[in-house]
Amino acid sequence: MDKHSNKNMWKRARDVAARSDMLLNKNAAHYLQSEPEWLAAAEPPSSTFKANPRLLGNERQLPEYELIWNEGDHENPRNWSLAYKSFVVATMVFGATVISLASTCYSVTIPGLQDELGITKMVGLLGITTYLLGMAVGSLFLAPLSEMYGRRPVYVVSMGLFAVLTVPVALARNIETILVFRFLSALFGSAMMSNSPGSVNDVVSDHHRPMAFGFWAIGPSNGPVLGSIIGGFVYQYLGWRWSNWIIVIIGGVTFALMILVKETYAPILLRKRAQKSRQHTKNPKWWSSHDNHLPFITFCRINISRPIVMTVTEPICIFWNSYVAISYGILYLCFVSYPIAFQTNRGWSPGIGGLSYLGIGCGTLTTTFLEPVLRAWIQSHPKDPNTGKVPPEATVKPITIGAALLAMGQIWFAWTSTPNVHWVVPILAGIPFGAGNAALFIYASNYLAHSYGEFAASALAGNTVVRSILGAVLPLAGPSMYASLGLNWAGFVLGMAEVACILIPFVFLYYGHRIRRSSPLIQEMKKKGEANLTAAQGLGHGGWEFRHTLVPAQVYTNDHYQCTPNASL
Repeated sequence: MDKHSNKNMWKRARDVAARSDMLLNKNAAHYLQSEPEWLAAAEPPSSTFKANPRLLGNERQLPEYELIWNEGDHENPRNWSLAYKSFVVATMVFGATVISLASTCYSVTIPGLQDELGITKMVGLLGITTYLLGMAVGSLFLAPLSEMYGRRPVYVVSMGLFAVLTVPVALARNIETILVFRFLSALFGSAMMSNSPGSVNDVVSDHHRPMAFGFWAIGPSNGPVLGSIIGGFVYQYLGWRWSNWIIVIIGGVTFALMILVKETYAPILLRKRAQKSRQHTKNPKWWSSHDNHLPFITFCRINISRPIVMTVTEPICIFWNSYVAISYGILYLCFVSYPIAFQTNRGWSPGIGGLSYLGIGCGTLTTTFLEPVLRAWIQSHPKDPNTGKVPPEATVKPITIGAALLAMGQIWFAWTSTPNVHWVVPILAGIPFGAGNAALFIYASNYLAHSYGEFAASALAGNTVVRSILGAVLPLAGPSMYASLGLNWAGFVLGMAEVACILIPFVFLYYGHRIRRSSPLIQEMKKKGEANLTAAQGLGHGGWEFRHTLVPAQVYTNDHYQCTPNASL
């Protein structure tokens, strides 16, 4: 074959390829007219996903073929109807309440377990320990699964197993069964606690996010209080087994509600849209920035090891995890000290004794309802000249007050918990104690998320593990500590430990920027962001446009770069 024939053959081949590509693009355009277009993901890709890879099989990923959200797309969770979004948020609040409620609903039934199963109080308290340990383990293993399979399947499977695994606890004939199945039920229930904040973030706008998260915080903050009240009355009139049957019932209701909740996680929705587009148009060029992810084993190894490494190497994590864990442990010691103060010493019934926790509940609600005021106070902080936003240290401001309230409430209760003082006085001590606890819980999480950006999920997972472990272990020391020192001195020692911790938020308020500069991980994130921005600016027309966005904390990701193509579909 001569050179002229070769040239004509290659020309004809190029013409055929061009016509084929035009036909595919025409089909794709028709498809996209009948289906909602995709806009940039409402939530950025996880740090464990390879965002915007340049190759998909043998095809080069082109910006004009990326499937992204477009404004008004009805499949974008943030564009769902207000009624349905409210239903999603309310379901997340209810689910988080159920899981946290189950941790303490058990505690008031321990006397019944002692009578029927012939165990000591110390052994009975192991039921709280195993539950909180299950929460810690589950947070590491189950929370990351939503990034691979979506939030909805994780919720449905986890809540179904939570309800089913609580049944053996209600039917148990020995303490071993109770301990094992409380651990397993909490392990699966932890998915609700760790993923529900992300679901709230998925469906609400930036403007309404602080209010939505304040509403969500009611669940985990007041669940333990509600569990003690409900558990006390149910145990008093129906017995300890029915306290567990109540958990089975409301767990089943949560499972049913989760079936009605659609998938909210934007990366999963975009990934499925890209896959559907490739299949429908027979064009492999369509893609989303969330298509390629790490192998399952590698993914799990990163999500399990990174929180642990950060917990023991990052100064920010070390201090805040320790403080939150101490506060959490003392909170769960209240479920040892309050029954002594009101049921043993004052002769109250289990149901009425559960009402003594109302002071703590009122305190947590106070902090929750003051969130708009506290948020305005945070936003009044001097802005970072480099970003134009308030720095993470601004989030610490409410904790400076909360830390003082926390210590004050604990010492107040310590010296007024004896029968010679009117019962209303120690109950009122729960108001500052609960308010301080809620402020620390909410805004310490904010600070960690704001500081660590793309690694926020790992920082918060480490925080959950550390606080759950101390919350699990400290109540075991409660009976002997209160027996040896008495309510007054034991409570005072705990209060002084919280007084010593007051210094932590002030140190981070004034010197947090220096501590962040000394963190290798945070500096690595900063350099990566600057490199991405420089690369984006160098691409010019047809390349990537990087938009610097700030997602309020209480979300798994915060300060990040969101990518969208300059060319629209």
